Amino acid sequence: MRILFMGTPDFAVASLKRLVADGHDVCGVFTQPDKPKNRGHKMTFSPVKEYALTVGLPVYQPMKMRDGEALGIVRELAPELIVVAAYGRILPEDILSTPAYGSINVHSSVLPKYRGAAPINWAILNGDSVTGVTIMYMAKELDAGDVILCRETAIDPDEDAQTLTARLAALGADALAEAVEQLQSGTAVRTPQDHSAYTYAPMLDRSLSPMDFTRSARHLHDQVRGLVPWPCASMTLDGKTVKVYRTAVGGETALAAGKIAEAGKQGLAVACGDGRLLRILELQAEGGKRMAAADYLRGHPVQVDA
Repeated sequence: MRILFMGTPDFAVASLKRLVADGHDVCGVFTQPDKPKNRGHKMTFSPVKEYALTVGLPVYQPMKMRDGEALGIVRELAPELIVVAAYGRILPEDILSTPAYGSINVHSSVLPKYRGAAPINWAILNGDSVTGVTIMYMAKELDAGDVILCRETAIDPDEDAQTLTARLAALGADALAEAVEQLQSGTAVRTPQDHSAYTYAPMLDRSLSPMDFTRSARHLHDQVRGLVPWPCASMTLDGKTVKVYRTAVGGETALAAGKIAEAGKQGLAVACGDGRLLRILELQAEGGKRMAAADYLRGHPVQVDA
């Protein structure tokens, strides 16, 4: 099938690779414009662009989707199907309706749960045990189109958002391959979503980072897992803010919430509001590198409250 692909981050690369591997005619790739990175402001390509160039696919990076330029490119490419995976742009209806088979999306949740920009993170932040991917027809409303198929997977209680993203990318690629095959054979279904049951997964920001140790250890553990690799959970240690990358729920404690129970070779253990410890296993100080908490403590001793 002649397919126009639209995507930007690592999550989308697996789906594009699968379309290429399955022998489809990927006539073009839309991705976000190049962005300056770090202090040198060197322009960097999106992961999707990097891969597309390695296999010789034509790449398009329109600045706007509603000024006619993007629509002109789409009409010139004449795809039979548009596949979108975390592109990061809202597509107007005139683009969505151009291909004969329509436009479909690889979404990283089991819709109607977690419509929006950060479904993987919010599934972990909310302590969910199951998530998945949905292949759906795209509609004017955000992530509200009819569903072709869903695939579910369990979330490991210690899995972070970065690891889960990689797993869902692979699951999404497999689901996409199945959906495209169904579209070609005329067996694809259209199951309307239950719009009364939808939940929203808004974009992440740094206001989510500060850890409140009056909350349960499990809640804080989920916060840490859900905010990796950005914006990361954070805590104050000896008056300095540190990012927290990896934790574990520990045993019971009689210490008040926020008190330091341990600080040594096993890392840092902090009392939480439910009477359990949260073990801080990996962290990053301002201007420093991510490291084991035990290694950090060797150079920055912390007073124990026990």
